[in-house]
Amino acid sequence: MAATTDRLASSYRALTERAGVVDRSELGKLALTGTQAAELLNGQVSNDVEALAPGTGCYATLLTNKGKMLGDLRVLATGDELLLVCERAALQALFDQIRRGAIGWDAELHKRTLQQGLLSVIGPHARAVVPGAEALPTDEHASVAGEIAGVRVLLVVTDVGVDVVCPAEDTARVQDALLAAGAVAVDEAAAEIVRVESGRPRYGLDVDDTTIPQEAGLNSRAVSFTKGCYVGQETVARLHWRGKPNRHLRGLRLSEPVEPGAPLRLGDREVGKVGTIAVSPRHGVIALAIVRREAGPGDTLAVGEGGALTAQVVDLPFG
Repeated sequence: MAATTDRLASSYRALTERAGVVDRSELGKLALTGTQAAELLNGQVSNDVEALAPGTGCYATLLTNKGKMLGDLRVLATGDELLLVCERAALQALFDQIRRGAIGWDAELHKRTLQQGLLSVIGPHARAVVPGAEALPTDEHASVAGEIAGVRVLLVVTDVGVDVVCPAEDTARVQDALLAAGAVAVDEAAAEIVRVESGRPRYGLDVDDTTIPQEAGLNSRAVSFTKGCYVGQETVARLHWRGKPNRHLRGLRLSEPVEPGAPLRLGDREVGKVGTIAVSPRHGVIALAIVRREAGPGDTLAVGEGGALTAQVVDLPFG
């Protein structure tokens, strides 16, 4: 247990003070090609895909007709194709919806999850340890083609560093080159601490198919209110312009660790469930949760069935 704790602390320091590399090749990946690829996808997701120039990208949500999230994704316009990266929990819904919608369009959908590796380099010195990253713009989702250890790669700007996309069979070779350049191999668990601290929800853990983007605080990042029609637009637009969401993504400061999914109560009323939990060296036991709007920052909630544990509601990101 002590060795695990020490490794986690060391990984956290690398991610927050230097540069850590996490293998995230398990993320879902699809490629959309054809002259109408952008137009097709624009009608399926919440952000403006048709406005993307080669080398740029955006974050978007995939919605039901009622505006509930089937998943979220990054759309990267590489010049030859649109590369779509999503959580594995959302991959099948994304694949099915685009495939159904592609009938009659000059667009082809290709599976890339097993064919491509993805390494996330996270930390203040991420660019310094990724060969070719000096050519990257600063805009999130911007990308450039490059080469690492003789392997052709795609470098992508993220909110916390640089992602490196490469052929799956070359992932270990590319990672070794990043480690040789000064990156530190870290666990996904440590990267999750950094994510929770920053207040970024993860589909399948913090948000799901009951969540509207505005409830998760995603409108500014994932929704265009000036583009053409897309699936779920009416609900998203109506809530944005005329209403207030009944729920919000919040941070929790927990009295001690609990299991994800534990109910949260304000008085006698259940107001949400615990999402991702992390033990932060900086902030203690923290979590993300979608909670009803009556549970605002500063409120103390009872956690679990017994009610002995508590959680203080806070604004995000954790500060």
